[in-house]
Amino acid sequence: MLTIFNEKDIQEFVTPREGETKLGQCVAVIDSKKELQLALENSTATFVILGVPEDIGVRMNGGNGGAHTAFVPALKAFLNTQQNQFIDGNNILVLGYLDCLDDVYSFDASDREKGDLLVKAIDQELSKLIKTIVESGKIPIIIGGGHNNAYGNIKGLSEGKNQPVNVINLDAHTDLRRLEKRHSGNGFSYALQEGFIQNYFMFGLHENYTPQYIFEMIHDSLNLEYNTFEELEVYQSTSFDGELQRAKNFIQEQPFGIEIDLDCIQHFPSSAMTPSGFTPQQARRFTHYFGKLQNASYLHVCEGAPAVVKDEIANGQVGKYISYLISDFIKAKSNS
Repeated sequence: MLTIFNEKDIQEFVTPREGETKLGQCVAVIDSKKELQLALENSTATFVILGVPEDIGVRMNGGNGGAHTAFVPALKAFLNTQQNQFIDGNNILVLGYLDCLDDVYSFDASDREKGDLLVKAIDQELSKLIKTIVESGKIPIIIGGGHNNAYGNIKGLSEGKNQPVNVINLDAHTDLRRLEKRHSGNGFSYALQEGFIQNYFMFGLHENYTPQYIFEMIHDSLNLEYNTFEELEVYQSTSFDGELQRAKNFIQEQPFGIEIDLDCIQHFPSSAMTPSGFTPQQARRFTHYFGKLQNASYLHVCEGAPAVVKDEIANGQVGKYISYLISDFIKAKSNS
């Protein structure tokens, strides 16, 4: 299921320019003939980029399809970023992607049993991969795909570290829906239920789209904490900077993952586009702030869906923005 990129694959994404060096001219790939963990351990790179181009979990959750279309433009934009004093491509390994595109194209969202099996199969493959990357001493950067993949990231990190882990999630939604068929709205529910999460902070929830039963679940747990977008940006009863600090205090003591659902950014092409949300700059600040913490152990950017707007310019803009988030995280970790 894992398709591994070689040097030729990478160079097909890169547009060289005389007198300049692009990240894609410096990044590492692995020797696919070697056992994966050994190949990763032998690499001197710190960061491992992995794509999960699928939207099955999103469609299972009633969202718009298209999240499978973000990885390629994101990778292309990132590989054409300048190699300079701020970021070093030699510290980055591009692994490849989980190839489930045949299932994506053939899946009928009305077939709940099939969808449940497909999402669980992705869970299994992704969690094994993340565990292998973490055990190799590397930091995964996962480009989605739907937010159902948070489960595989969290499970893989937890098993790789051999302990429950913490999570910070920039998102309009909690993704703590009921333990029913697997979809993009219950990845965190399953990870909590199975003991992979210790503390979980939800940053910027939209009050209009969070059911009361979930607020009650959060209020009844010492391991769950949140703020709402309205508190931050509408009522202004608390500040963005103050909440960054509060969230940091809640999650920083143990290995933690950084989850970013692009549906929290205003007008961003995603599976649940919003007319009211964070600015792109706020999400970049969020990524940098948590990325520089010692226990930051992965970055997951998900739900970008350029196909939603069917526009070539939007396609490039989605990729370019995800590329900014990837580089912000790498710079923060590299300088921490």
